[in-house]
Amino acid sequence: MRFLFTPVGSQANVDAVTPLAMAVRSAGHEILLAANDPMMAYAEEVRIPAVSVMSEPTRHFVMTGRTRKDAQSPDDLREEARGMGRGFARMASASLDALLEVAEDWSPDLVVGGAMSFAAGLLAAHRKIPHVRFAEYPGIPVTDIDPAAEEGLRPELQRLGLSAPPAPALFIEACPPSLRPAPAPDVRPLRWVPSNPQRRLERWMYTRPEGRRRVLVTSGNHFRMLSPGALRHLADELAPLGAEVLVAAPGKTAEEFRAALEGLDGVRVGWMPLDVVAPTCDLVVNHTGGTTTMTVLAAGAPQLLFPPNTATKAVARAMTGFGSALTVLPERQETEEDKAAAFAAGCREILSTPSYAQRARELARENAALPSPVDTVRAMEALTET
Repeated sequence: MRFLFTPVGSQANVDAVTPLAMAVRSAGHEILLAANDPMMAYAEEVRIPAVSVMSEPTRHFVMTGRTRKDAQSPDDLREEARGMGRGFARMASASLDALLEVAEDWSPDLVVGGAMSFAAGLLAAHRKIPHVRFAEYPGIPVTDIDPAAEEGLRPELQRLGLSAPPAPALFIEACPPSLRPAPAPDVRPLRWVPSNPQRRLERWMYTRPEGRRRVLVTSGNHFRMLSPGALRHLADELAPLGAEVLVAAPGKTAEEFRAALEGLDGVRVGWMPLDVVAPTCDLVVNHTGGTTTMTVLAAGAPQLLFPPNTATKAVARAMTGFGSALTVLPERQETEEDKAAAFAAGCREILSTPSYAQRARELARENAALPSPVDTVRAMEALTET
Protein backbone atom coordinates (compact mmCIF):
# COMPACT_ATOMS: atom_id res chain seq x y z
CA MET A 1 0.00 0.00 0.00
CA ARG A 2 0.95 3.64 -0.38
CA PHE A 3 0.83 6.09 2.54
CA LEU A 4 1.05 9.82 1.82
CA PHE A 5 2.14 11.98 4.78
CA THR A 6 1.26 15.69 4.72
CA PRO A 7 2.68 17.40 7.83
CA VAL A 8 2.59 21.19 8.11
CA GLY A 9 4.60 23.46 10.36
CA SER A 10 8.32 23.08 10.86
CA GLN A 11 11.13 20.62 11.49
CA ALA A 12 9.34 19.53 14.66
CA ASN A 13 6.41 18.23 12.64
CA VAL A 14 8.69 16.21 10.34
CA ASP A 15 10.48 14.77 13.38
CA ALA A 16 7.14 13.91 14.98
CA VAL A 17 5.85 11.91 12.03
CA THR A 18 9.14 10.18 11.15
CA PRO A 19 8.87 7.17 13.52
CA LEU A 20 5.35 6.44 12.25
CA ALA A 21 6.43 6.80 8.61
CA MET A 22 9.43 4.53 9.20
CA ALA A 23 7.20 1.94 10.85
CA VAL A 24 4.94 2.04 7.78
CA ARG A 25 7.91 1.48 5.51
CA SER A 26 9.28 -1.31 7.71
CA ALA A 27 5.90 -3.03 7.37
CA GLY A 28 6.54 -3.23 3.63
CA HIS A 29 4.55 -0.24 2.39
CA GLU A 30 5.57 2.74 0.28
CA ILE A 31 5.73 6.20 1.85
CA LEU A 32 5.92 9.73 0.51
CA LEU A 33 5.98 13.01 2.41
CA ALA A 34 4.44 16.08 0.75
CA ALA A 35 5.01 19.45 2.40
CA ASN A 36 6.21 22.98 1.75
CA ASP A 37 9.72 23.58 0.49
CA PRO A 38 11.40 24.65 3.78
CA MET A 39 10.56 21.22 5.25
CA MET A 40 12.37 19.29 2.51
CA ALA A 41 15.78 19.63 4.16
CA TYR A 42 14.44 18.11 7.37
CA ALA A 43 12.92 15.18 5.49
CA GLU A 44 16.26 14.62 3.78
CA GLU A 45 18.03 14.56 7.16
CA VAL A 46 15.83 11.71 8.40
CA ARG A 47 15.84 10.00 4.98
CA ILE A 48 12.15 10.17 4.14
CA PRO A 49 11.29 10.48 0.44
CA ALA A 50 9.67 13.89 0.07
CA VAL A 51 8.20 16.22 -2.53
CA SER A 52 7.59 19.96 -2.24
CA VAL A 53 4.05 21.18 -2.91
CA MET A 54 4.60 24.88 -2.25
CA SER A 55 7.51 27.28 -1.84
CA GLU A 56 6.14 29.46 0.95
CA PRO A 57 7.02 28.72 4.60
CA THR A 58 4.34 28.21 7.22
CA ARG A 59 4.85 31.71 8.62
CA HIS A 60 3.67 33.10 5.27
CA PHE A 61 0.18 31.88 6.20
CA VAL A 62 0.18 31.44 9.98
CA MET A 63 1.41 33.77 12.67
CA THR A 64 2.92 31.34 15.17
CA GLY A 65 5.29 33.75 16.88
CA ARG A 66 5.34 35.14 20.37
CA THR A 67 2.01 35.83 22.09
CA ARG A 68 1.27 39.53 22.52
CA LYS A 69 2.04 40.87 25.96
CA ASP A 70 -1.54 42.10 26.27
CA ALA A 71 -2.99 38.70 25.34
CA GLN A 72 -3.57 37.47 28.86
CA SER A 73 -7.17 36.31 29.12
CA PRO A 74 -8.60 32.96 27.93
CA ASP A 75 -10.62 34.90 25.34
CA ASP A 76 -7.42 36.45 23.95
CA LEU A 77 -5.74 33.06 23.68
CA ARG A 78 -8.82 31.53 22.05
CA GLU A 79 -8.80 34.31 19.46
CA GLU A 80 -5.13 33.59 18.75
CA ALA A 81 -6.01 29.90 18.28
CA ARG A 82 -8.79 30.88 15.87
CA GLY A 83 -6.28 33.00 14.00
CA MET A 84 -4.06 29.94 13.68
CA GLY A 85 -7.02 27.99 12.31
CA ARG A 86 -7.68 30.61 9.65
CA GLY A 87 -3.99 30.68 8.73
CA PHE A 88 -3.72 26.92 8.36
CA ALA A 89 -6.91 26.96 6.26
CA ARG A 90 -5.26 29.42 3.89
CA MET A 91 -2.23 27.15 3.74
CA ALA A 92 -4.44 24.14 2.93
CA SER A 93 -6.16 26.01 0.12
CA ALA A 94 -2.86 27.16 -1.33
CA SER A 95 -1.39 23.63 -1.35
CA LEU A 96 -4.42 21.59 -2.42
CA ASP A 97 -3.97 21.74 -6.20
CA ALA A 98 -0.33 20.68 -5.90
CA LEU A 99 -1.29 17.83 -3.58
CA LEU A 100 -3.93 16.69 -6.06
CA GLU A 101 -1.25 16.59 -8.76
CA VAL A 102 1.06 14.53 -6.53
CA ALA A 103 -1.78 12.11 -5.80
CA GLU A 104 -2.52 11.83 -9.52
CA ASP A 105 1.09 10.84 -10.20
CA TRP A 106 1.57 8.72 -7.03
CA SER A 107 -1.79 7.24 -6.15
CA PRO A 108 -2.03 6.86 -2.33
CA ASP A 109 -4.21 4.38 -0.47
CA LEU A 110 -4.20 6.47 2.73
CA VAL A 111 -3.38 10.07 3.66
CA VAL A 112 -1.84 10.89 7.05
CA GLY A 113 -2.04 14.57 7.98
CA GLY A 114 -0.83 16.47 11.01
CA ALA A 115 -3.24 18.11 13.42
CA MET A 116 -3.16 21.32 11.35
CA SER A 117 -2.94 19.66 7.93
CA PHE A 118 -6.48 20.44 6.77
CA ALA A 119 -5.58 19.67 3.15
CA ALA A 120 -5.21 15.98 4.09
CA GLY A 121 -8.94 15.51 4.55
CA LEU A 122 -9.78 17.47 1.40
CA LEU A 123 -7.33 15.42 -0.64
CA ALA A 124 -8.65 12.15 0.78
CA ALA A 125 -12.25 13.16 0.02
CA HIS A 126 -11.33 14.01 -3.55
CA ARG A 127 -9.56 10.64 -3.96
CA LYS A 128 -12.27 8.75 -2.04
CA ILE A 129 -9.73 7.21 0.32
CA PRO A 130 -9.48 7.32 4.14
CA HIS A 131 -7.35 9.82 5.98
CA VAL A 132 -5.74 9.88 9.42
CA ARG A 133 -5.34 12.95 11.60
CA PHE A 134 -2.22 12.89 13.76
CA ALA A 135 -2.05 15.31 16.70
CA GLU A 136 1.70 15.41 17.17
CA TYR A 137 1.76 16.93 20.66
CA PRO A 138 -0.52 17.33 23.67
CA GLY A 139 -2.61 20.42 24.25
CA ILE A 140 -3.28 21.47 20.65
CA PRO A 141 -6.40 23.69 20.99
CA VAL A 142 -8.37 22.02 18.19
CA THR A 143 -11.75 23.03 19.66
CA ASP A 144 -10.88 26.66 18.87
CA ILE A 145 -8.79 26.04 15.74
CA ASP A 146 -11.14 23.69 13.87
CA PRO A 147 -14.24 25.95 13.59
CA ALA A 148 -12.10 28.84 12.34
CA ALA A 149 -10.39 26.54 9.84
CA GLU A 150 -13.76 25.25 8.60
CA GLU A 151 -14.88 28.81 7.98
CA GLY A 152 -11.72 29.54 6.04
CA LEU A 153 -12.05 26.35 4.01
CA ARG A 154 -15.60 27.10 2.88
CA PRO A 155 -14.64 27.85 -0.77
CA GLU A 156 -12.64 24.60 -1.04
CA LEU A 157 -15.42 22.60 0.58
CA GLN A 158 -17.94 23.99 -1.91
CA ARG A 159 -15.56 23.24 -4.75
CA LEU A 160 -15.41 19.60 -3.65
CA GLY A 161 -19.16 19.40 -2.96
CA LEU A 162 -18.70 19.06 0.80
CA SER A 163 -20.75 20.70 3.52
CA ALA A 164 -18.06 20.25 6.21
CA PRO A 165 -14.44 19.09 6.47
CA PRO A 166 -14.25 15.28 6.15
CA ALA A 167 -13.92 13.48 9.48
CA PRO A 168 -10.77 11.38 9.80
CA ALA A 169 -11.14 7.61 9.70
CA LEU A 170 -8.68 7.54 12.60
CA PHE A 171 -7.53 10.26 15.00
CA ILE A 172 -4.10 9.57 16.53
CA GLU A 173 -2.67 11.60 19.41
CA ALA A 174 0.79 11.49 20.96
CA CYS A 175 -0.16 12.37 24.52
CA PRO A 176 0.26 10.57 27.87
CA PRO A 177 -3.15 10.11 29.55
CA SER A 178 -2.29 12.43 32.45
CA LEU A 179 -1.83 15.37 30.07
CA ARG A 180 -5.10 14.86 28.21
CA PRO A 181 -7.59 17.51 29.41
CA ALA A 182 -10.63 15.23 29.11
CA PRO A 183 -11.45 11.64 28.11
CA ALA A 184 -11.36 11.22 24.35
CA PRO A 185 -12.64 7.74 23.47
CA ASP A 186 -12.43 8.43 19.73
CA VAL A 187 -8.70 9.18 19.88
CA ARG A 188 -6.12 6.43 19.49
CA PRO A 189 -3.06 7.20 21.67
CA LEU A 190 0.42 6.83 20.22
CA ARG A 191 3.73 6.48 22.02
CA TRP A 192 6.11 9.34 21.33
CA VAL A 193 9.32 7.96 19.84
CA PRO A 194 12.15 10.49 19.46
CA SER A 195 13.53 11.36 16.04
CA ASN A 196 16.23 13.87 15.23
CA PRO A 197 19.27 14.13 12.92
CA GLN A 198 22.28 12.10 14.00
CA ARG A 199 26.05 12.40 13.81
CA ARG A 200 28.92 10.43 15.27
CA LEU A 201 28.54 10.39 19.06
CA GLU A 202 31.07 11.33 21.71
CA ARG A 203 31.16 9.51 25.04
CA TRP A 204 29.93 12.49 27.09
CA MET A 205 26.72 12.56 25.05
CA TYR A 206 25.44 9.20 26.30
CA THR A 207 26.97 9.09 29.80
CA ARG A 208 26.08 11.06 32.89
CA PRO A 209 28.79 13.28 34.43
CA GLU A 210 30.23 11.62 37.50
CA GLY A 211 29.27 13.33 40.74
CA ARG A 212 27.52 16.24 39.02
CA ARG A 213 24.04 17.14 37.92
CA ARG A 214 23.48 18.08 34.29
CA VAL A 215 21.30 20.90 32.94
CA LEU A 216 20.59 21.17 29.23
CA VAL A 217 19.53 24.50 27.70
CA THR A 218 18.19 24.43 24.13
CA SER A 219 18.19 27.49 21.92
CA GLY A 220 15.46 26.37 19.48
CA ASN A 221 15.72 26.42 15.69
CA HIS A 222 13.36 29.36 15.07
CA PHE A 223 13.04 31.06 18.45
CA ARG A 224 16.12 32.12 20.39
CA MET A 225 15.13 31.80 24.00
CA LEU A 226 18.09 33.60 25.63
CA SER A 227 20.56 36.24 24.54
CA PRO A 228 24.27 35.41 25.02
CA GLY A 229 24.40 37.75 28.02
CA ALA A 230 21.34 36.21 29.67
CA LEU A 231 22.73 32.73 29.05
CA ARG A 232 25.98 33.74 30.77
CA HIS A 233 24.00 34.99 33.76
CA LEU A 234 22.09 31.71 33.95
CA ALA A 235 25.30 29.65 33.74
CA ASP A 236 26.84 31.76 36.51
CA GLU A 237 23.79 31.09 38.69
CA LEU A 238 24.01 27.34 38.08
CA ALA A 239 27.74 27.12 38.86
CA PRO A 240 27.30 27.14 42.69
CA LEU A 241 24.94 24.19 42.31
CA GLY A 242 27.76 22.12 40.82
CA ALA A 243 25.82 21.50 37.63
CA GLU A 244 27.32 20.79 34.26
CA VAL A 245 25.64 23.03 31.68
CA LEU A 246 24.99 21.84 28.12
CA VAL A 247 23.83 24.38 25.54
CA ALA A 248 22.33 22.87 22.40
CA ALA A 249 22.68 25.42 19.60
CA PRO A 250 23.33 25.37 15.86
CA GLY A 251 25.92 27.18 13.73
CA LYS A 252 26.43 30.88 14.39
CA THR A 253 24.29 30.79 17.51
CA ALA A 254 26.70 28.27 19.02
CA GLU A 255 29.65 30.53 18.21
CA GLU A 256 27.99 33.48 19.96
CA PHE A 257 27.16 31.39 23.00
CA ARG A 258 30.69 29.98 23.23
CA ALA A 259 32.12 33.47 23.28
CA ALA A 260 29.68 34.54 26.00
CA LEU A 261 30.47 31.47 28.15
CA GLU A 262 34.24 31.57 27.70
CA GLY A 263 36.14 30.80 30.89
CA LEU A 264 33.35 28.86 32.61
CA ASP A 265 34.11 25.33 33.76
CA GLY A 266 31.75 22.45 32.95
CA VAL A 267 30.00 24.06 29.96
CA ARG A 268 29.56 22.49 26.53
CA VAL A 269 28.03 24.34 23.56
CA GLY A 270 27.05 23.09 20.09
CA TRP A 271 25.02 20.51 18.25
CA MET A 272 23.71 17.70 20.45
CA PRO A 273 21.56 14.63 19.68
CA LEU A 274 18.60 15.34 21.94
CA ASP A 275 17.33 11.76 22.02
CA VAL A 276 20.72 10.59 23.31
CA VAL A 277 21.53 13.47 25.67
CA ALA A 278 18.12 14.01 27.30
CA PRO A 279 18.15 10.75 29.32
CA THR A 280 21.43 11.87 30.96
CA CYS A 281 19.99 15.20 32.18
CA ASP A 282 18.55 16.27 35.53
CA LEU A 283 16.79 19.25 33.96
CA VAL A 284 16.11 20.57 30.45
CA VAL A 285 15.37 24.27 29.86
CA ASN A 286 13.56 24.84 26.57
CA HIS A 287 10.99 26.93 24.66
CA THR A 288 8.34 24.16 24.64
CA GLY A 289 9.00 23.26 21.02
CA GLY A 290 7.13 20.09 20.12
CA THR A 291 10.07 17.80 19.38
CA THR A 292 12.14 19.05 22.30
CA THR A 293 9.38 18.88 24.90
CA MET A 294 8.14 15.44 23.90
CA THR A 295 11.63 13.95 23.55
CA VAL A 296 12.53 15.15 27.04
CA LEU A 297 9.18 13.86 28.32
CA ALA A 298 9.97 10.42 26.89
CA ALA A 299 13.39 10.55 28.56
CA GLY A 300 11.85 11.20 31.99
CA ALA A 301 13.61 14.50 32.76
CA PRO A 302 11.87 17.51 34.36
CA GLN A 303 11.62 20.70 32.31
CA LEU A 304 11.69 24.47 32.70
CA LEU A 305 9.46 25.79 29.91
CA PHE A 306 9.38 29.17 28.15
CA PRO A 307 6.37 28.98 25.79
CA PRO A 308 6.18 31.83 23.23
CA ASN A 309 2.73 31.25 21.67
CA THR A 310 -0.74 29.83 22.16
CA ALA A 311 0.02 26.23 21.22
CA THR A 312 3.15 25.99 23.36
CA LYS A 313 1.37 27.61 26.30
CA ALA A 314 -1.23 24.83 26.22
CA VAL A 315 1.51 22.21 26.47
CA ALA A 316 3.26 24.12 29.25
CA ARG A 317 0.04 24.42 31.28
CA ALA A 318 -0.56 20.69 31.04
CA MET A 319 2.94 19.73 32.11
CA THR A 320 3.19 22.32 34.86
CA GLY A 321 -0.21 21.24 36.17
CA PHE A 322 0.98 17.64 36.33
CA GLY A 323 4.06 18.69 38.31
CA SER A 324 6.79 17.60 35.89
CA ALA A 325 7.71 21.13 34.82
CA LEU A 326 7.73 24.82 35.70
CA THR A 327 6.77 27.59 33.29
CA VAL A 328 8.33 31.02 32.78
CA LEU A 329 5.98 33.19 30.71
CA PRO A 330 7.77 35.39 28.15
CA GLU A 331 5.31 38.27 28.40
CA ARG A 332 6.09 38.70 32.11
CA GLN A 333 9.82 39.23 31.52
CA GLU A 334 10.51 42.86 30.66
CA THR A 335 14.27 42.53 30.11
CA GLU A 336 16.86 39.87 29.38
CA GLU A 337 18.07 40.26 32.98
CA ASP A 338 14.54 39.54 34.25
CA LYS A 339 14.38 36.48 32.03
CA ALA A 340 17.74 35.13 33.19
CA ALA A 341 16.78 35.66 36.85
CA ALA A 342 13.46 33.85 36.35
CA PHE A 343 15.23 30.95 34.63
CA ALA A 344 17.79 30.69 37.41
CA ALA A 345 15.08 30.67 40.10
CA GLY A 346 13.16 28.00 38.21
CA CYS A 347 16.25 25.82 37.83
CA ARG A 348 17.03 26.05 41.54
CA GLU A 349 13.42 25.15 42.38
CA ILE A 350 13.37 22.07 40.16
CA LEU A 351 16.83 20.82 41.14
CA SER A 352 16.06 21.18 44.85
CA THR A 353 12.61 19.56 44.74
CA PRO A 354 12.61 15.78 44.03
CA SER A 355 8.92 15.70 43.09
CA TYR A 356 9.59 17.26 39.68
CA ALA A 357 11.88 14.41 38.68
CA GLN A 358 9.45 11.87 40.13
CA ARG A 359 6.54 13.25 38.13
CA ALA A 360 8.66 13.44 34.98
CA ARG A 361 9.50 9.74 35.34
CA GLU A 362 5.79 8.97 35.74
CA LEU A 363 5.04 10.70 32.44
CA ALA A 364 7.83 8.76 30.75
CA ARG A 365 6.34 5.48 31.99
CA GLU A 366 2.89 6.52 30.73
CA ASN A 367 4.34 7.34 27.32
CA ALA A 368 6.22 4.02 27.14
CA ALA A 369 2.99 2.11 27.88
CA LEU A 370 1.12 3.62 24.90
CA PRO A 371 0.74 1.74 21.58
CA SER A 372 3.90 1.88 19.50
CA PRO A 373 4.14 3.13 15.90
CA VAL A 374 4.25 -0.52 14.80
CA ASP A 375 0.91 -1.19 16.55
CA THR A 376 -0.52 1.93 14.94
CA VAL A 377 0.49 0.82 11.45
CA ARG A 378 -1.74 -2.24 11.89
CA ALA A 379 -4.67 0.04 12.77
CA MET A 380 -4.03 2.17 9.68
CA GLU A 381 -3.75 -0.89 7.44
CA ALA A 382 -7.21 -1.98 8.61
CA LEU A 383 -8.69 1.31 7.34
CA THR A 384 -7.91 0.38 3.74
CA GLU A 385 -9.53 -3.04 4.08
CA THR A 386 -13.04 -1.67 4.79
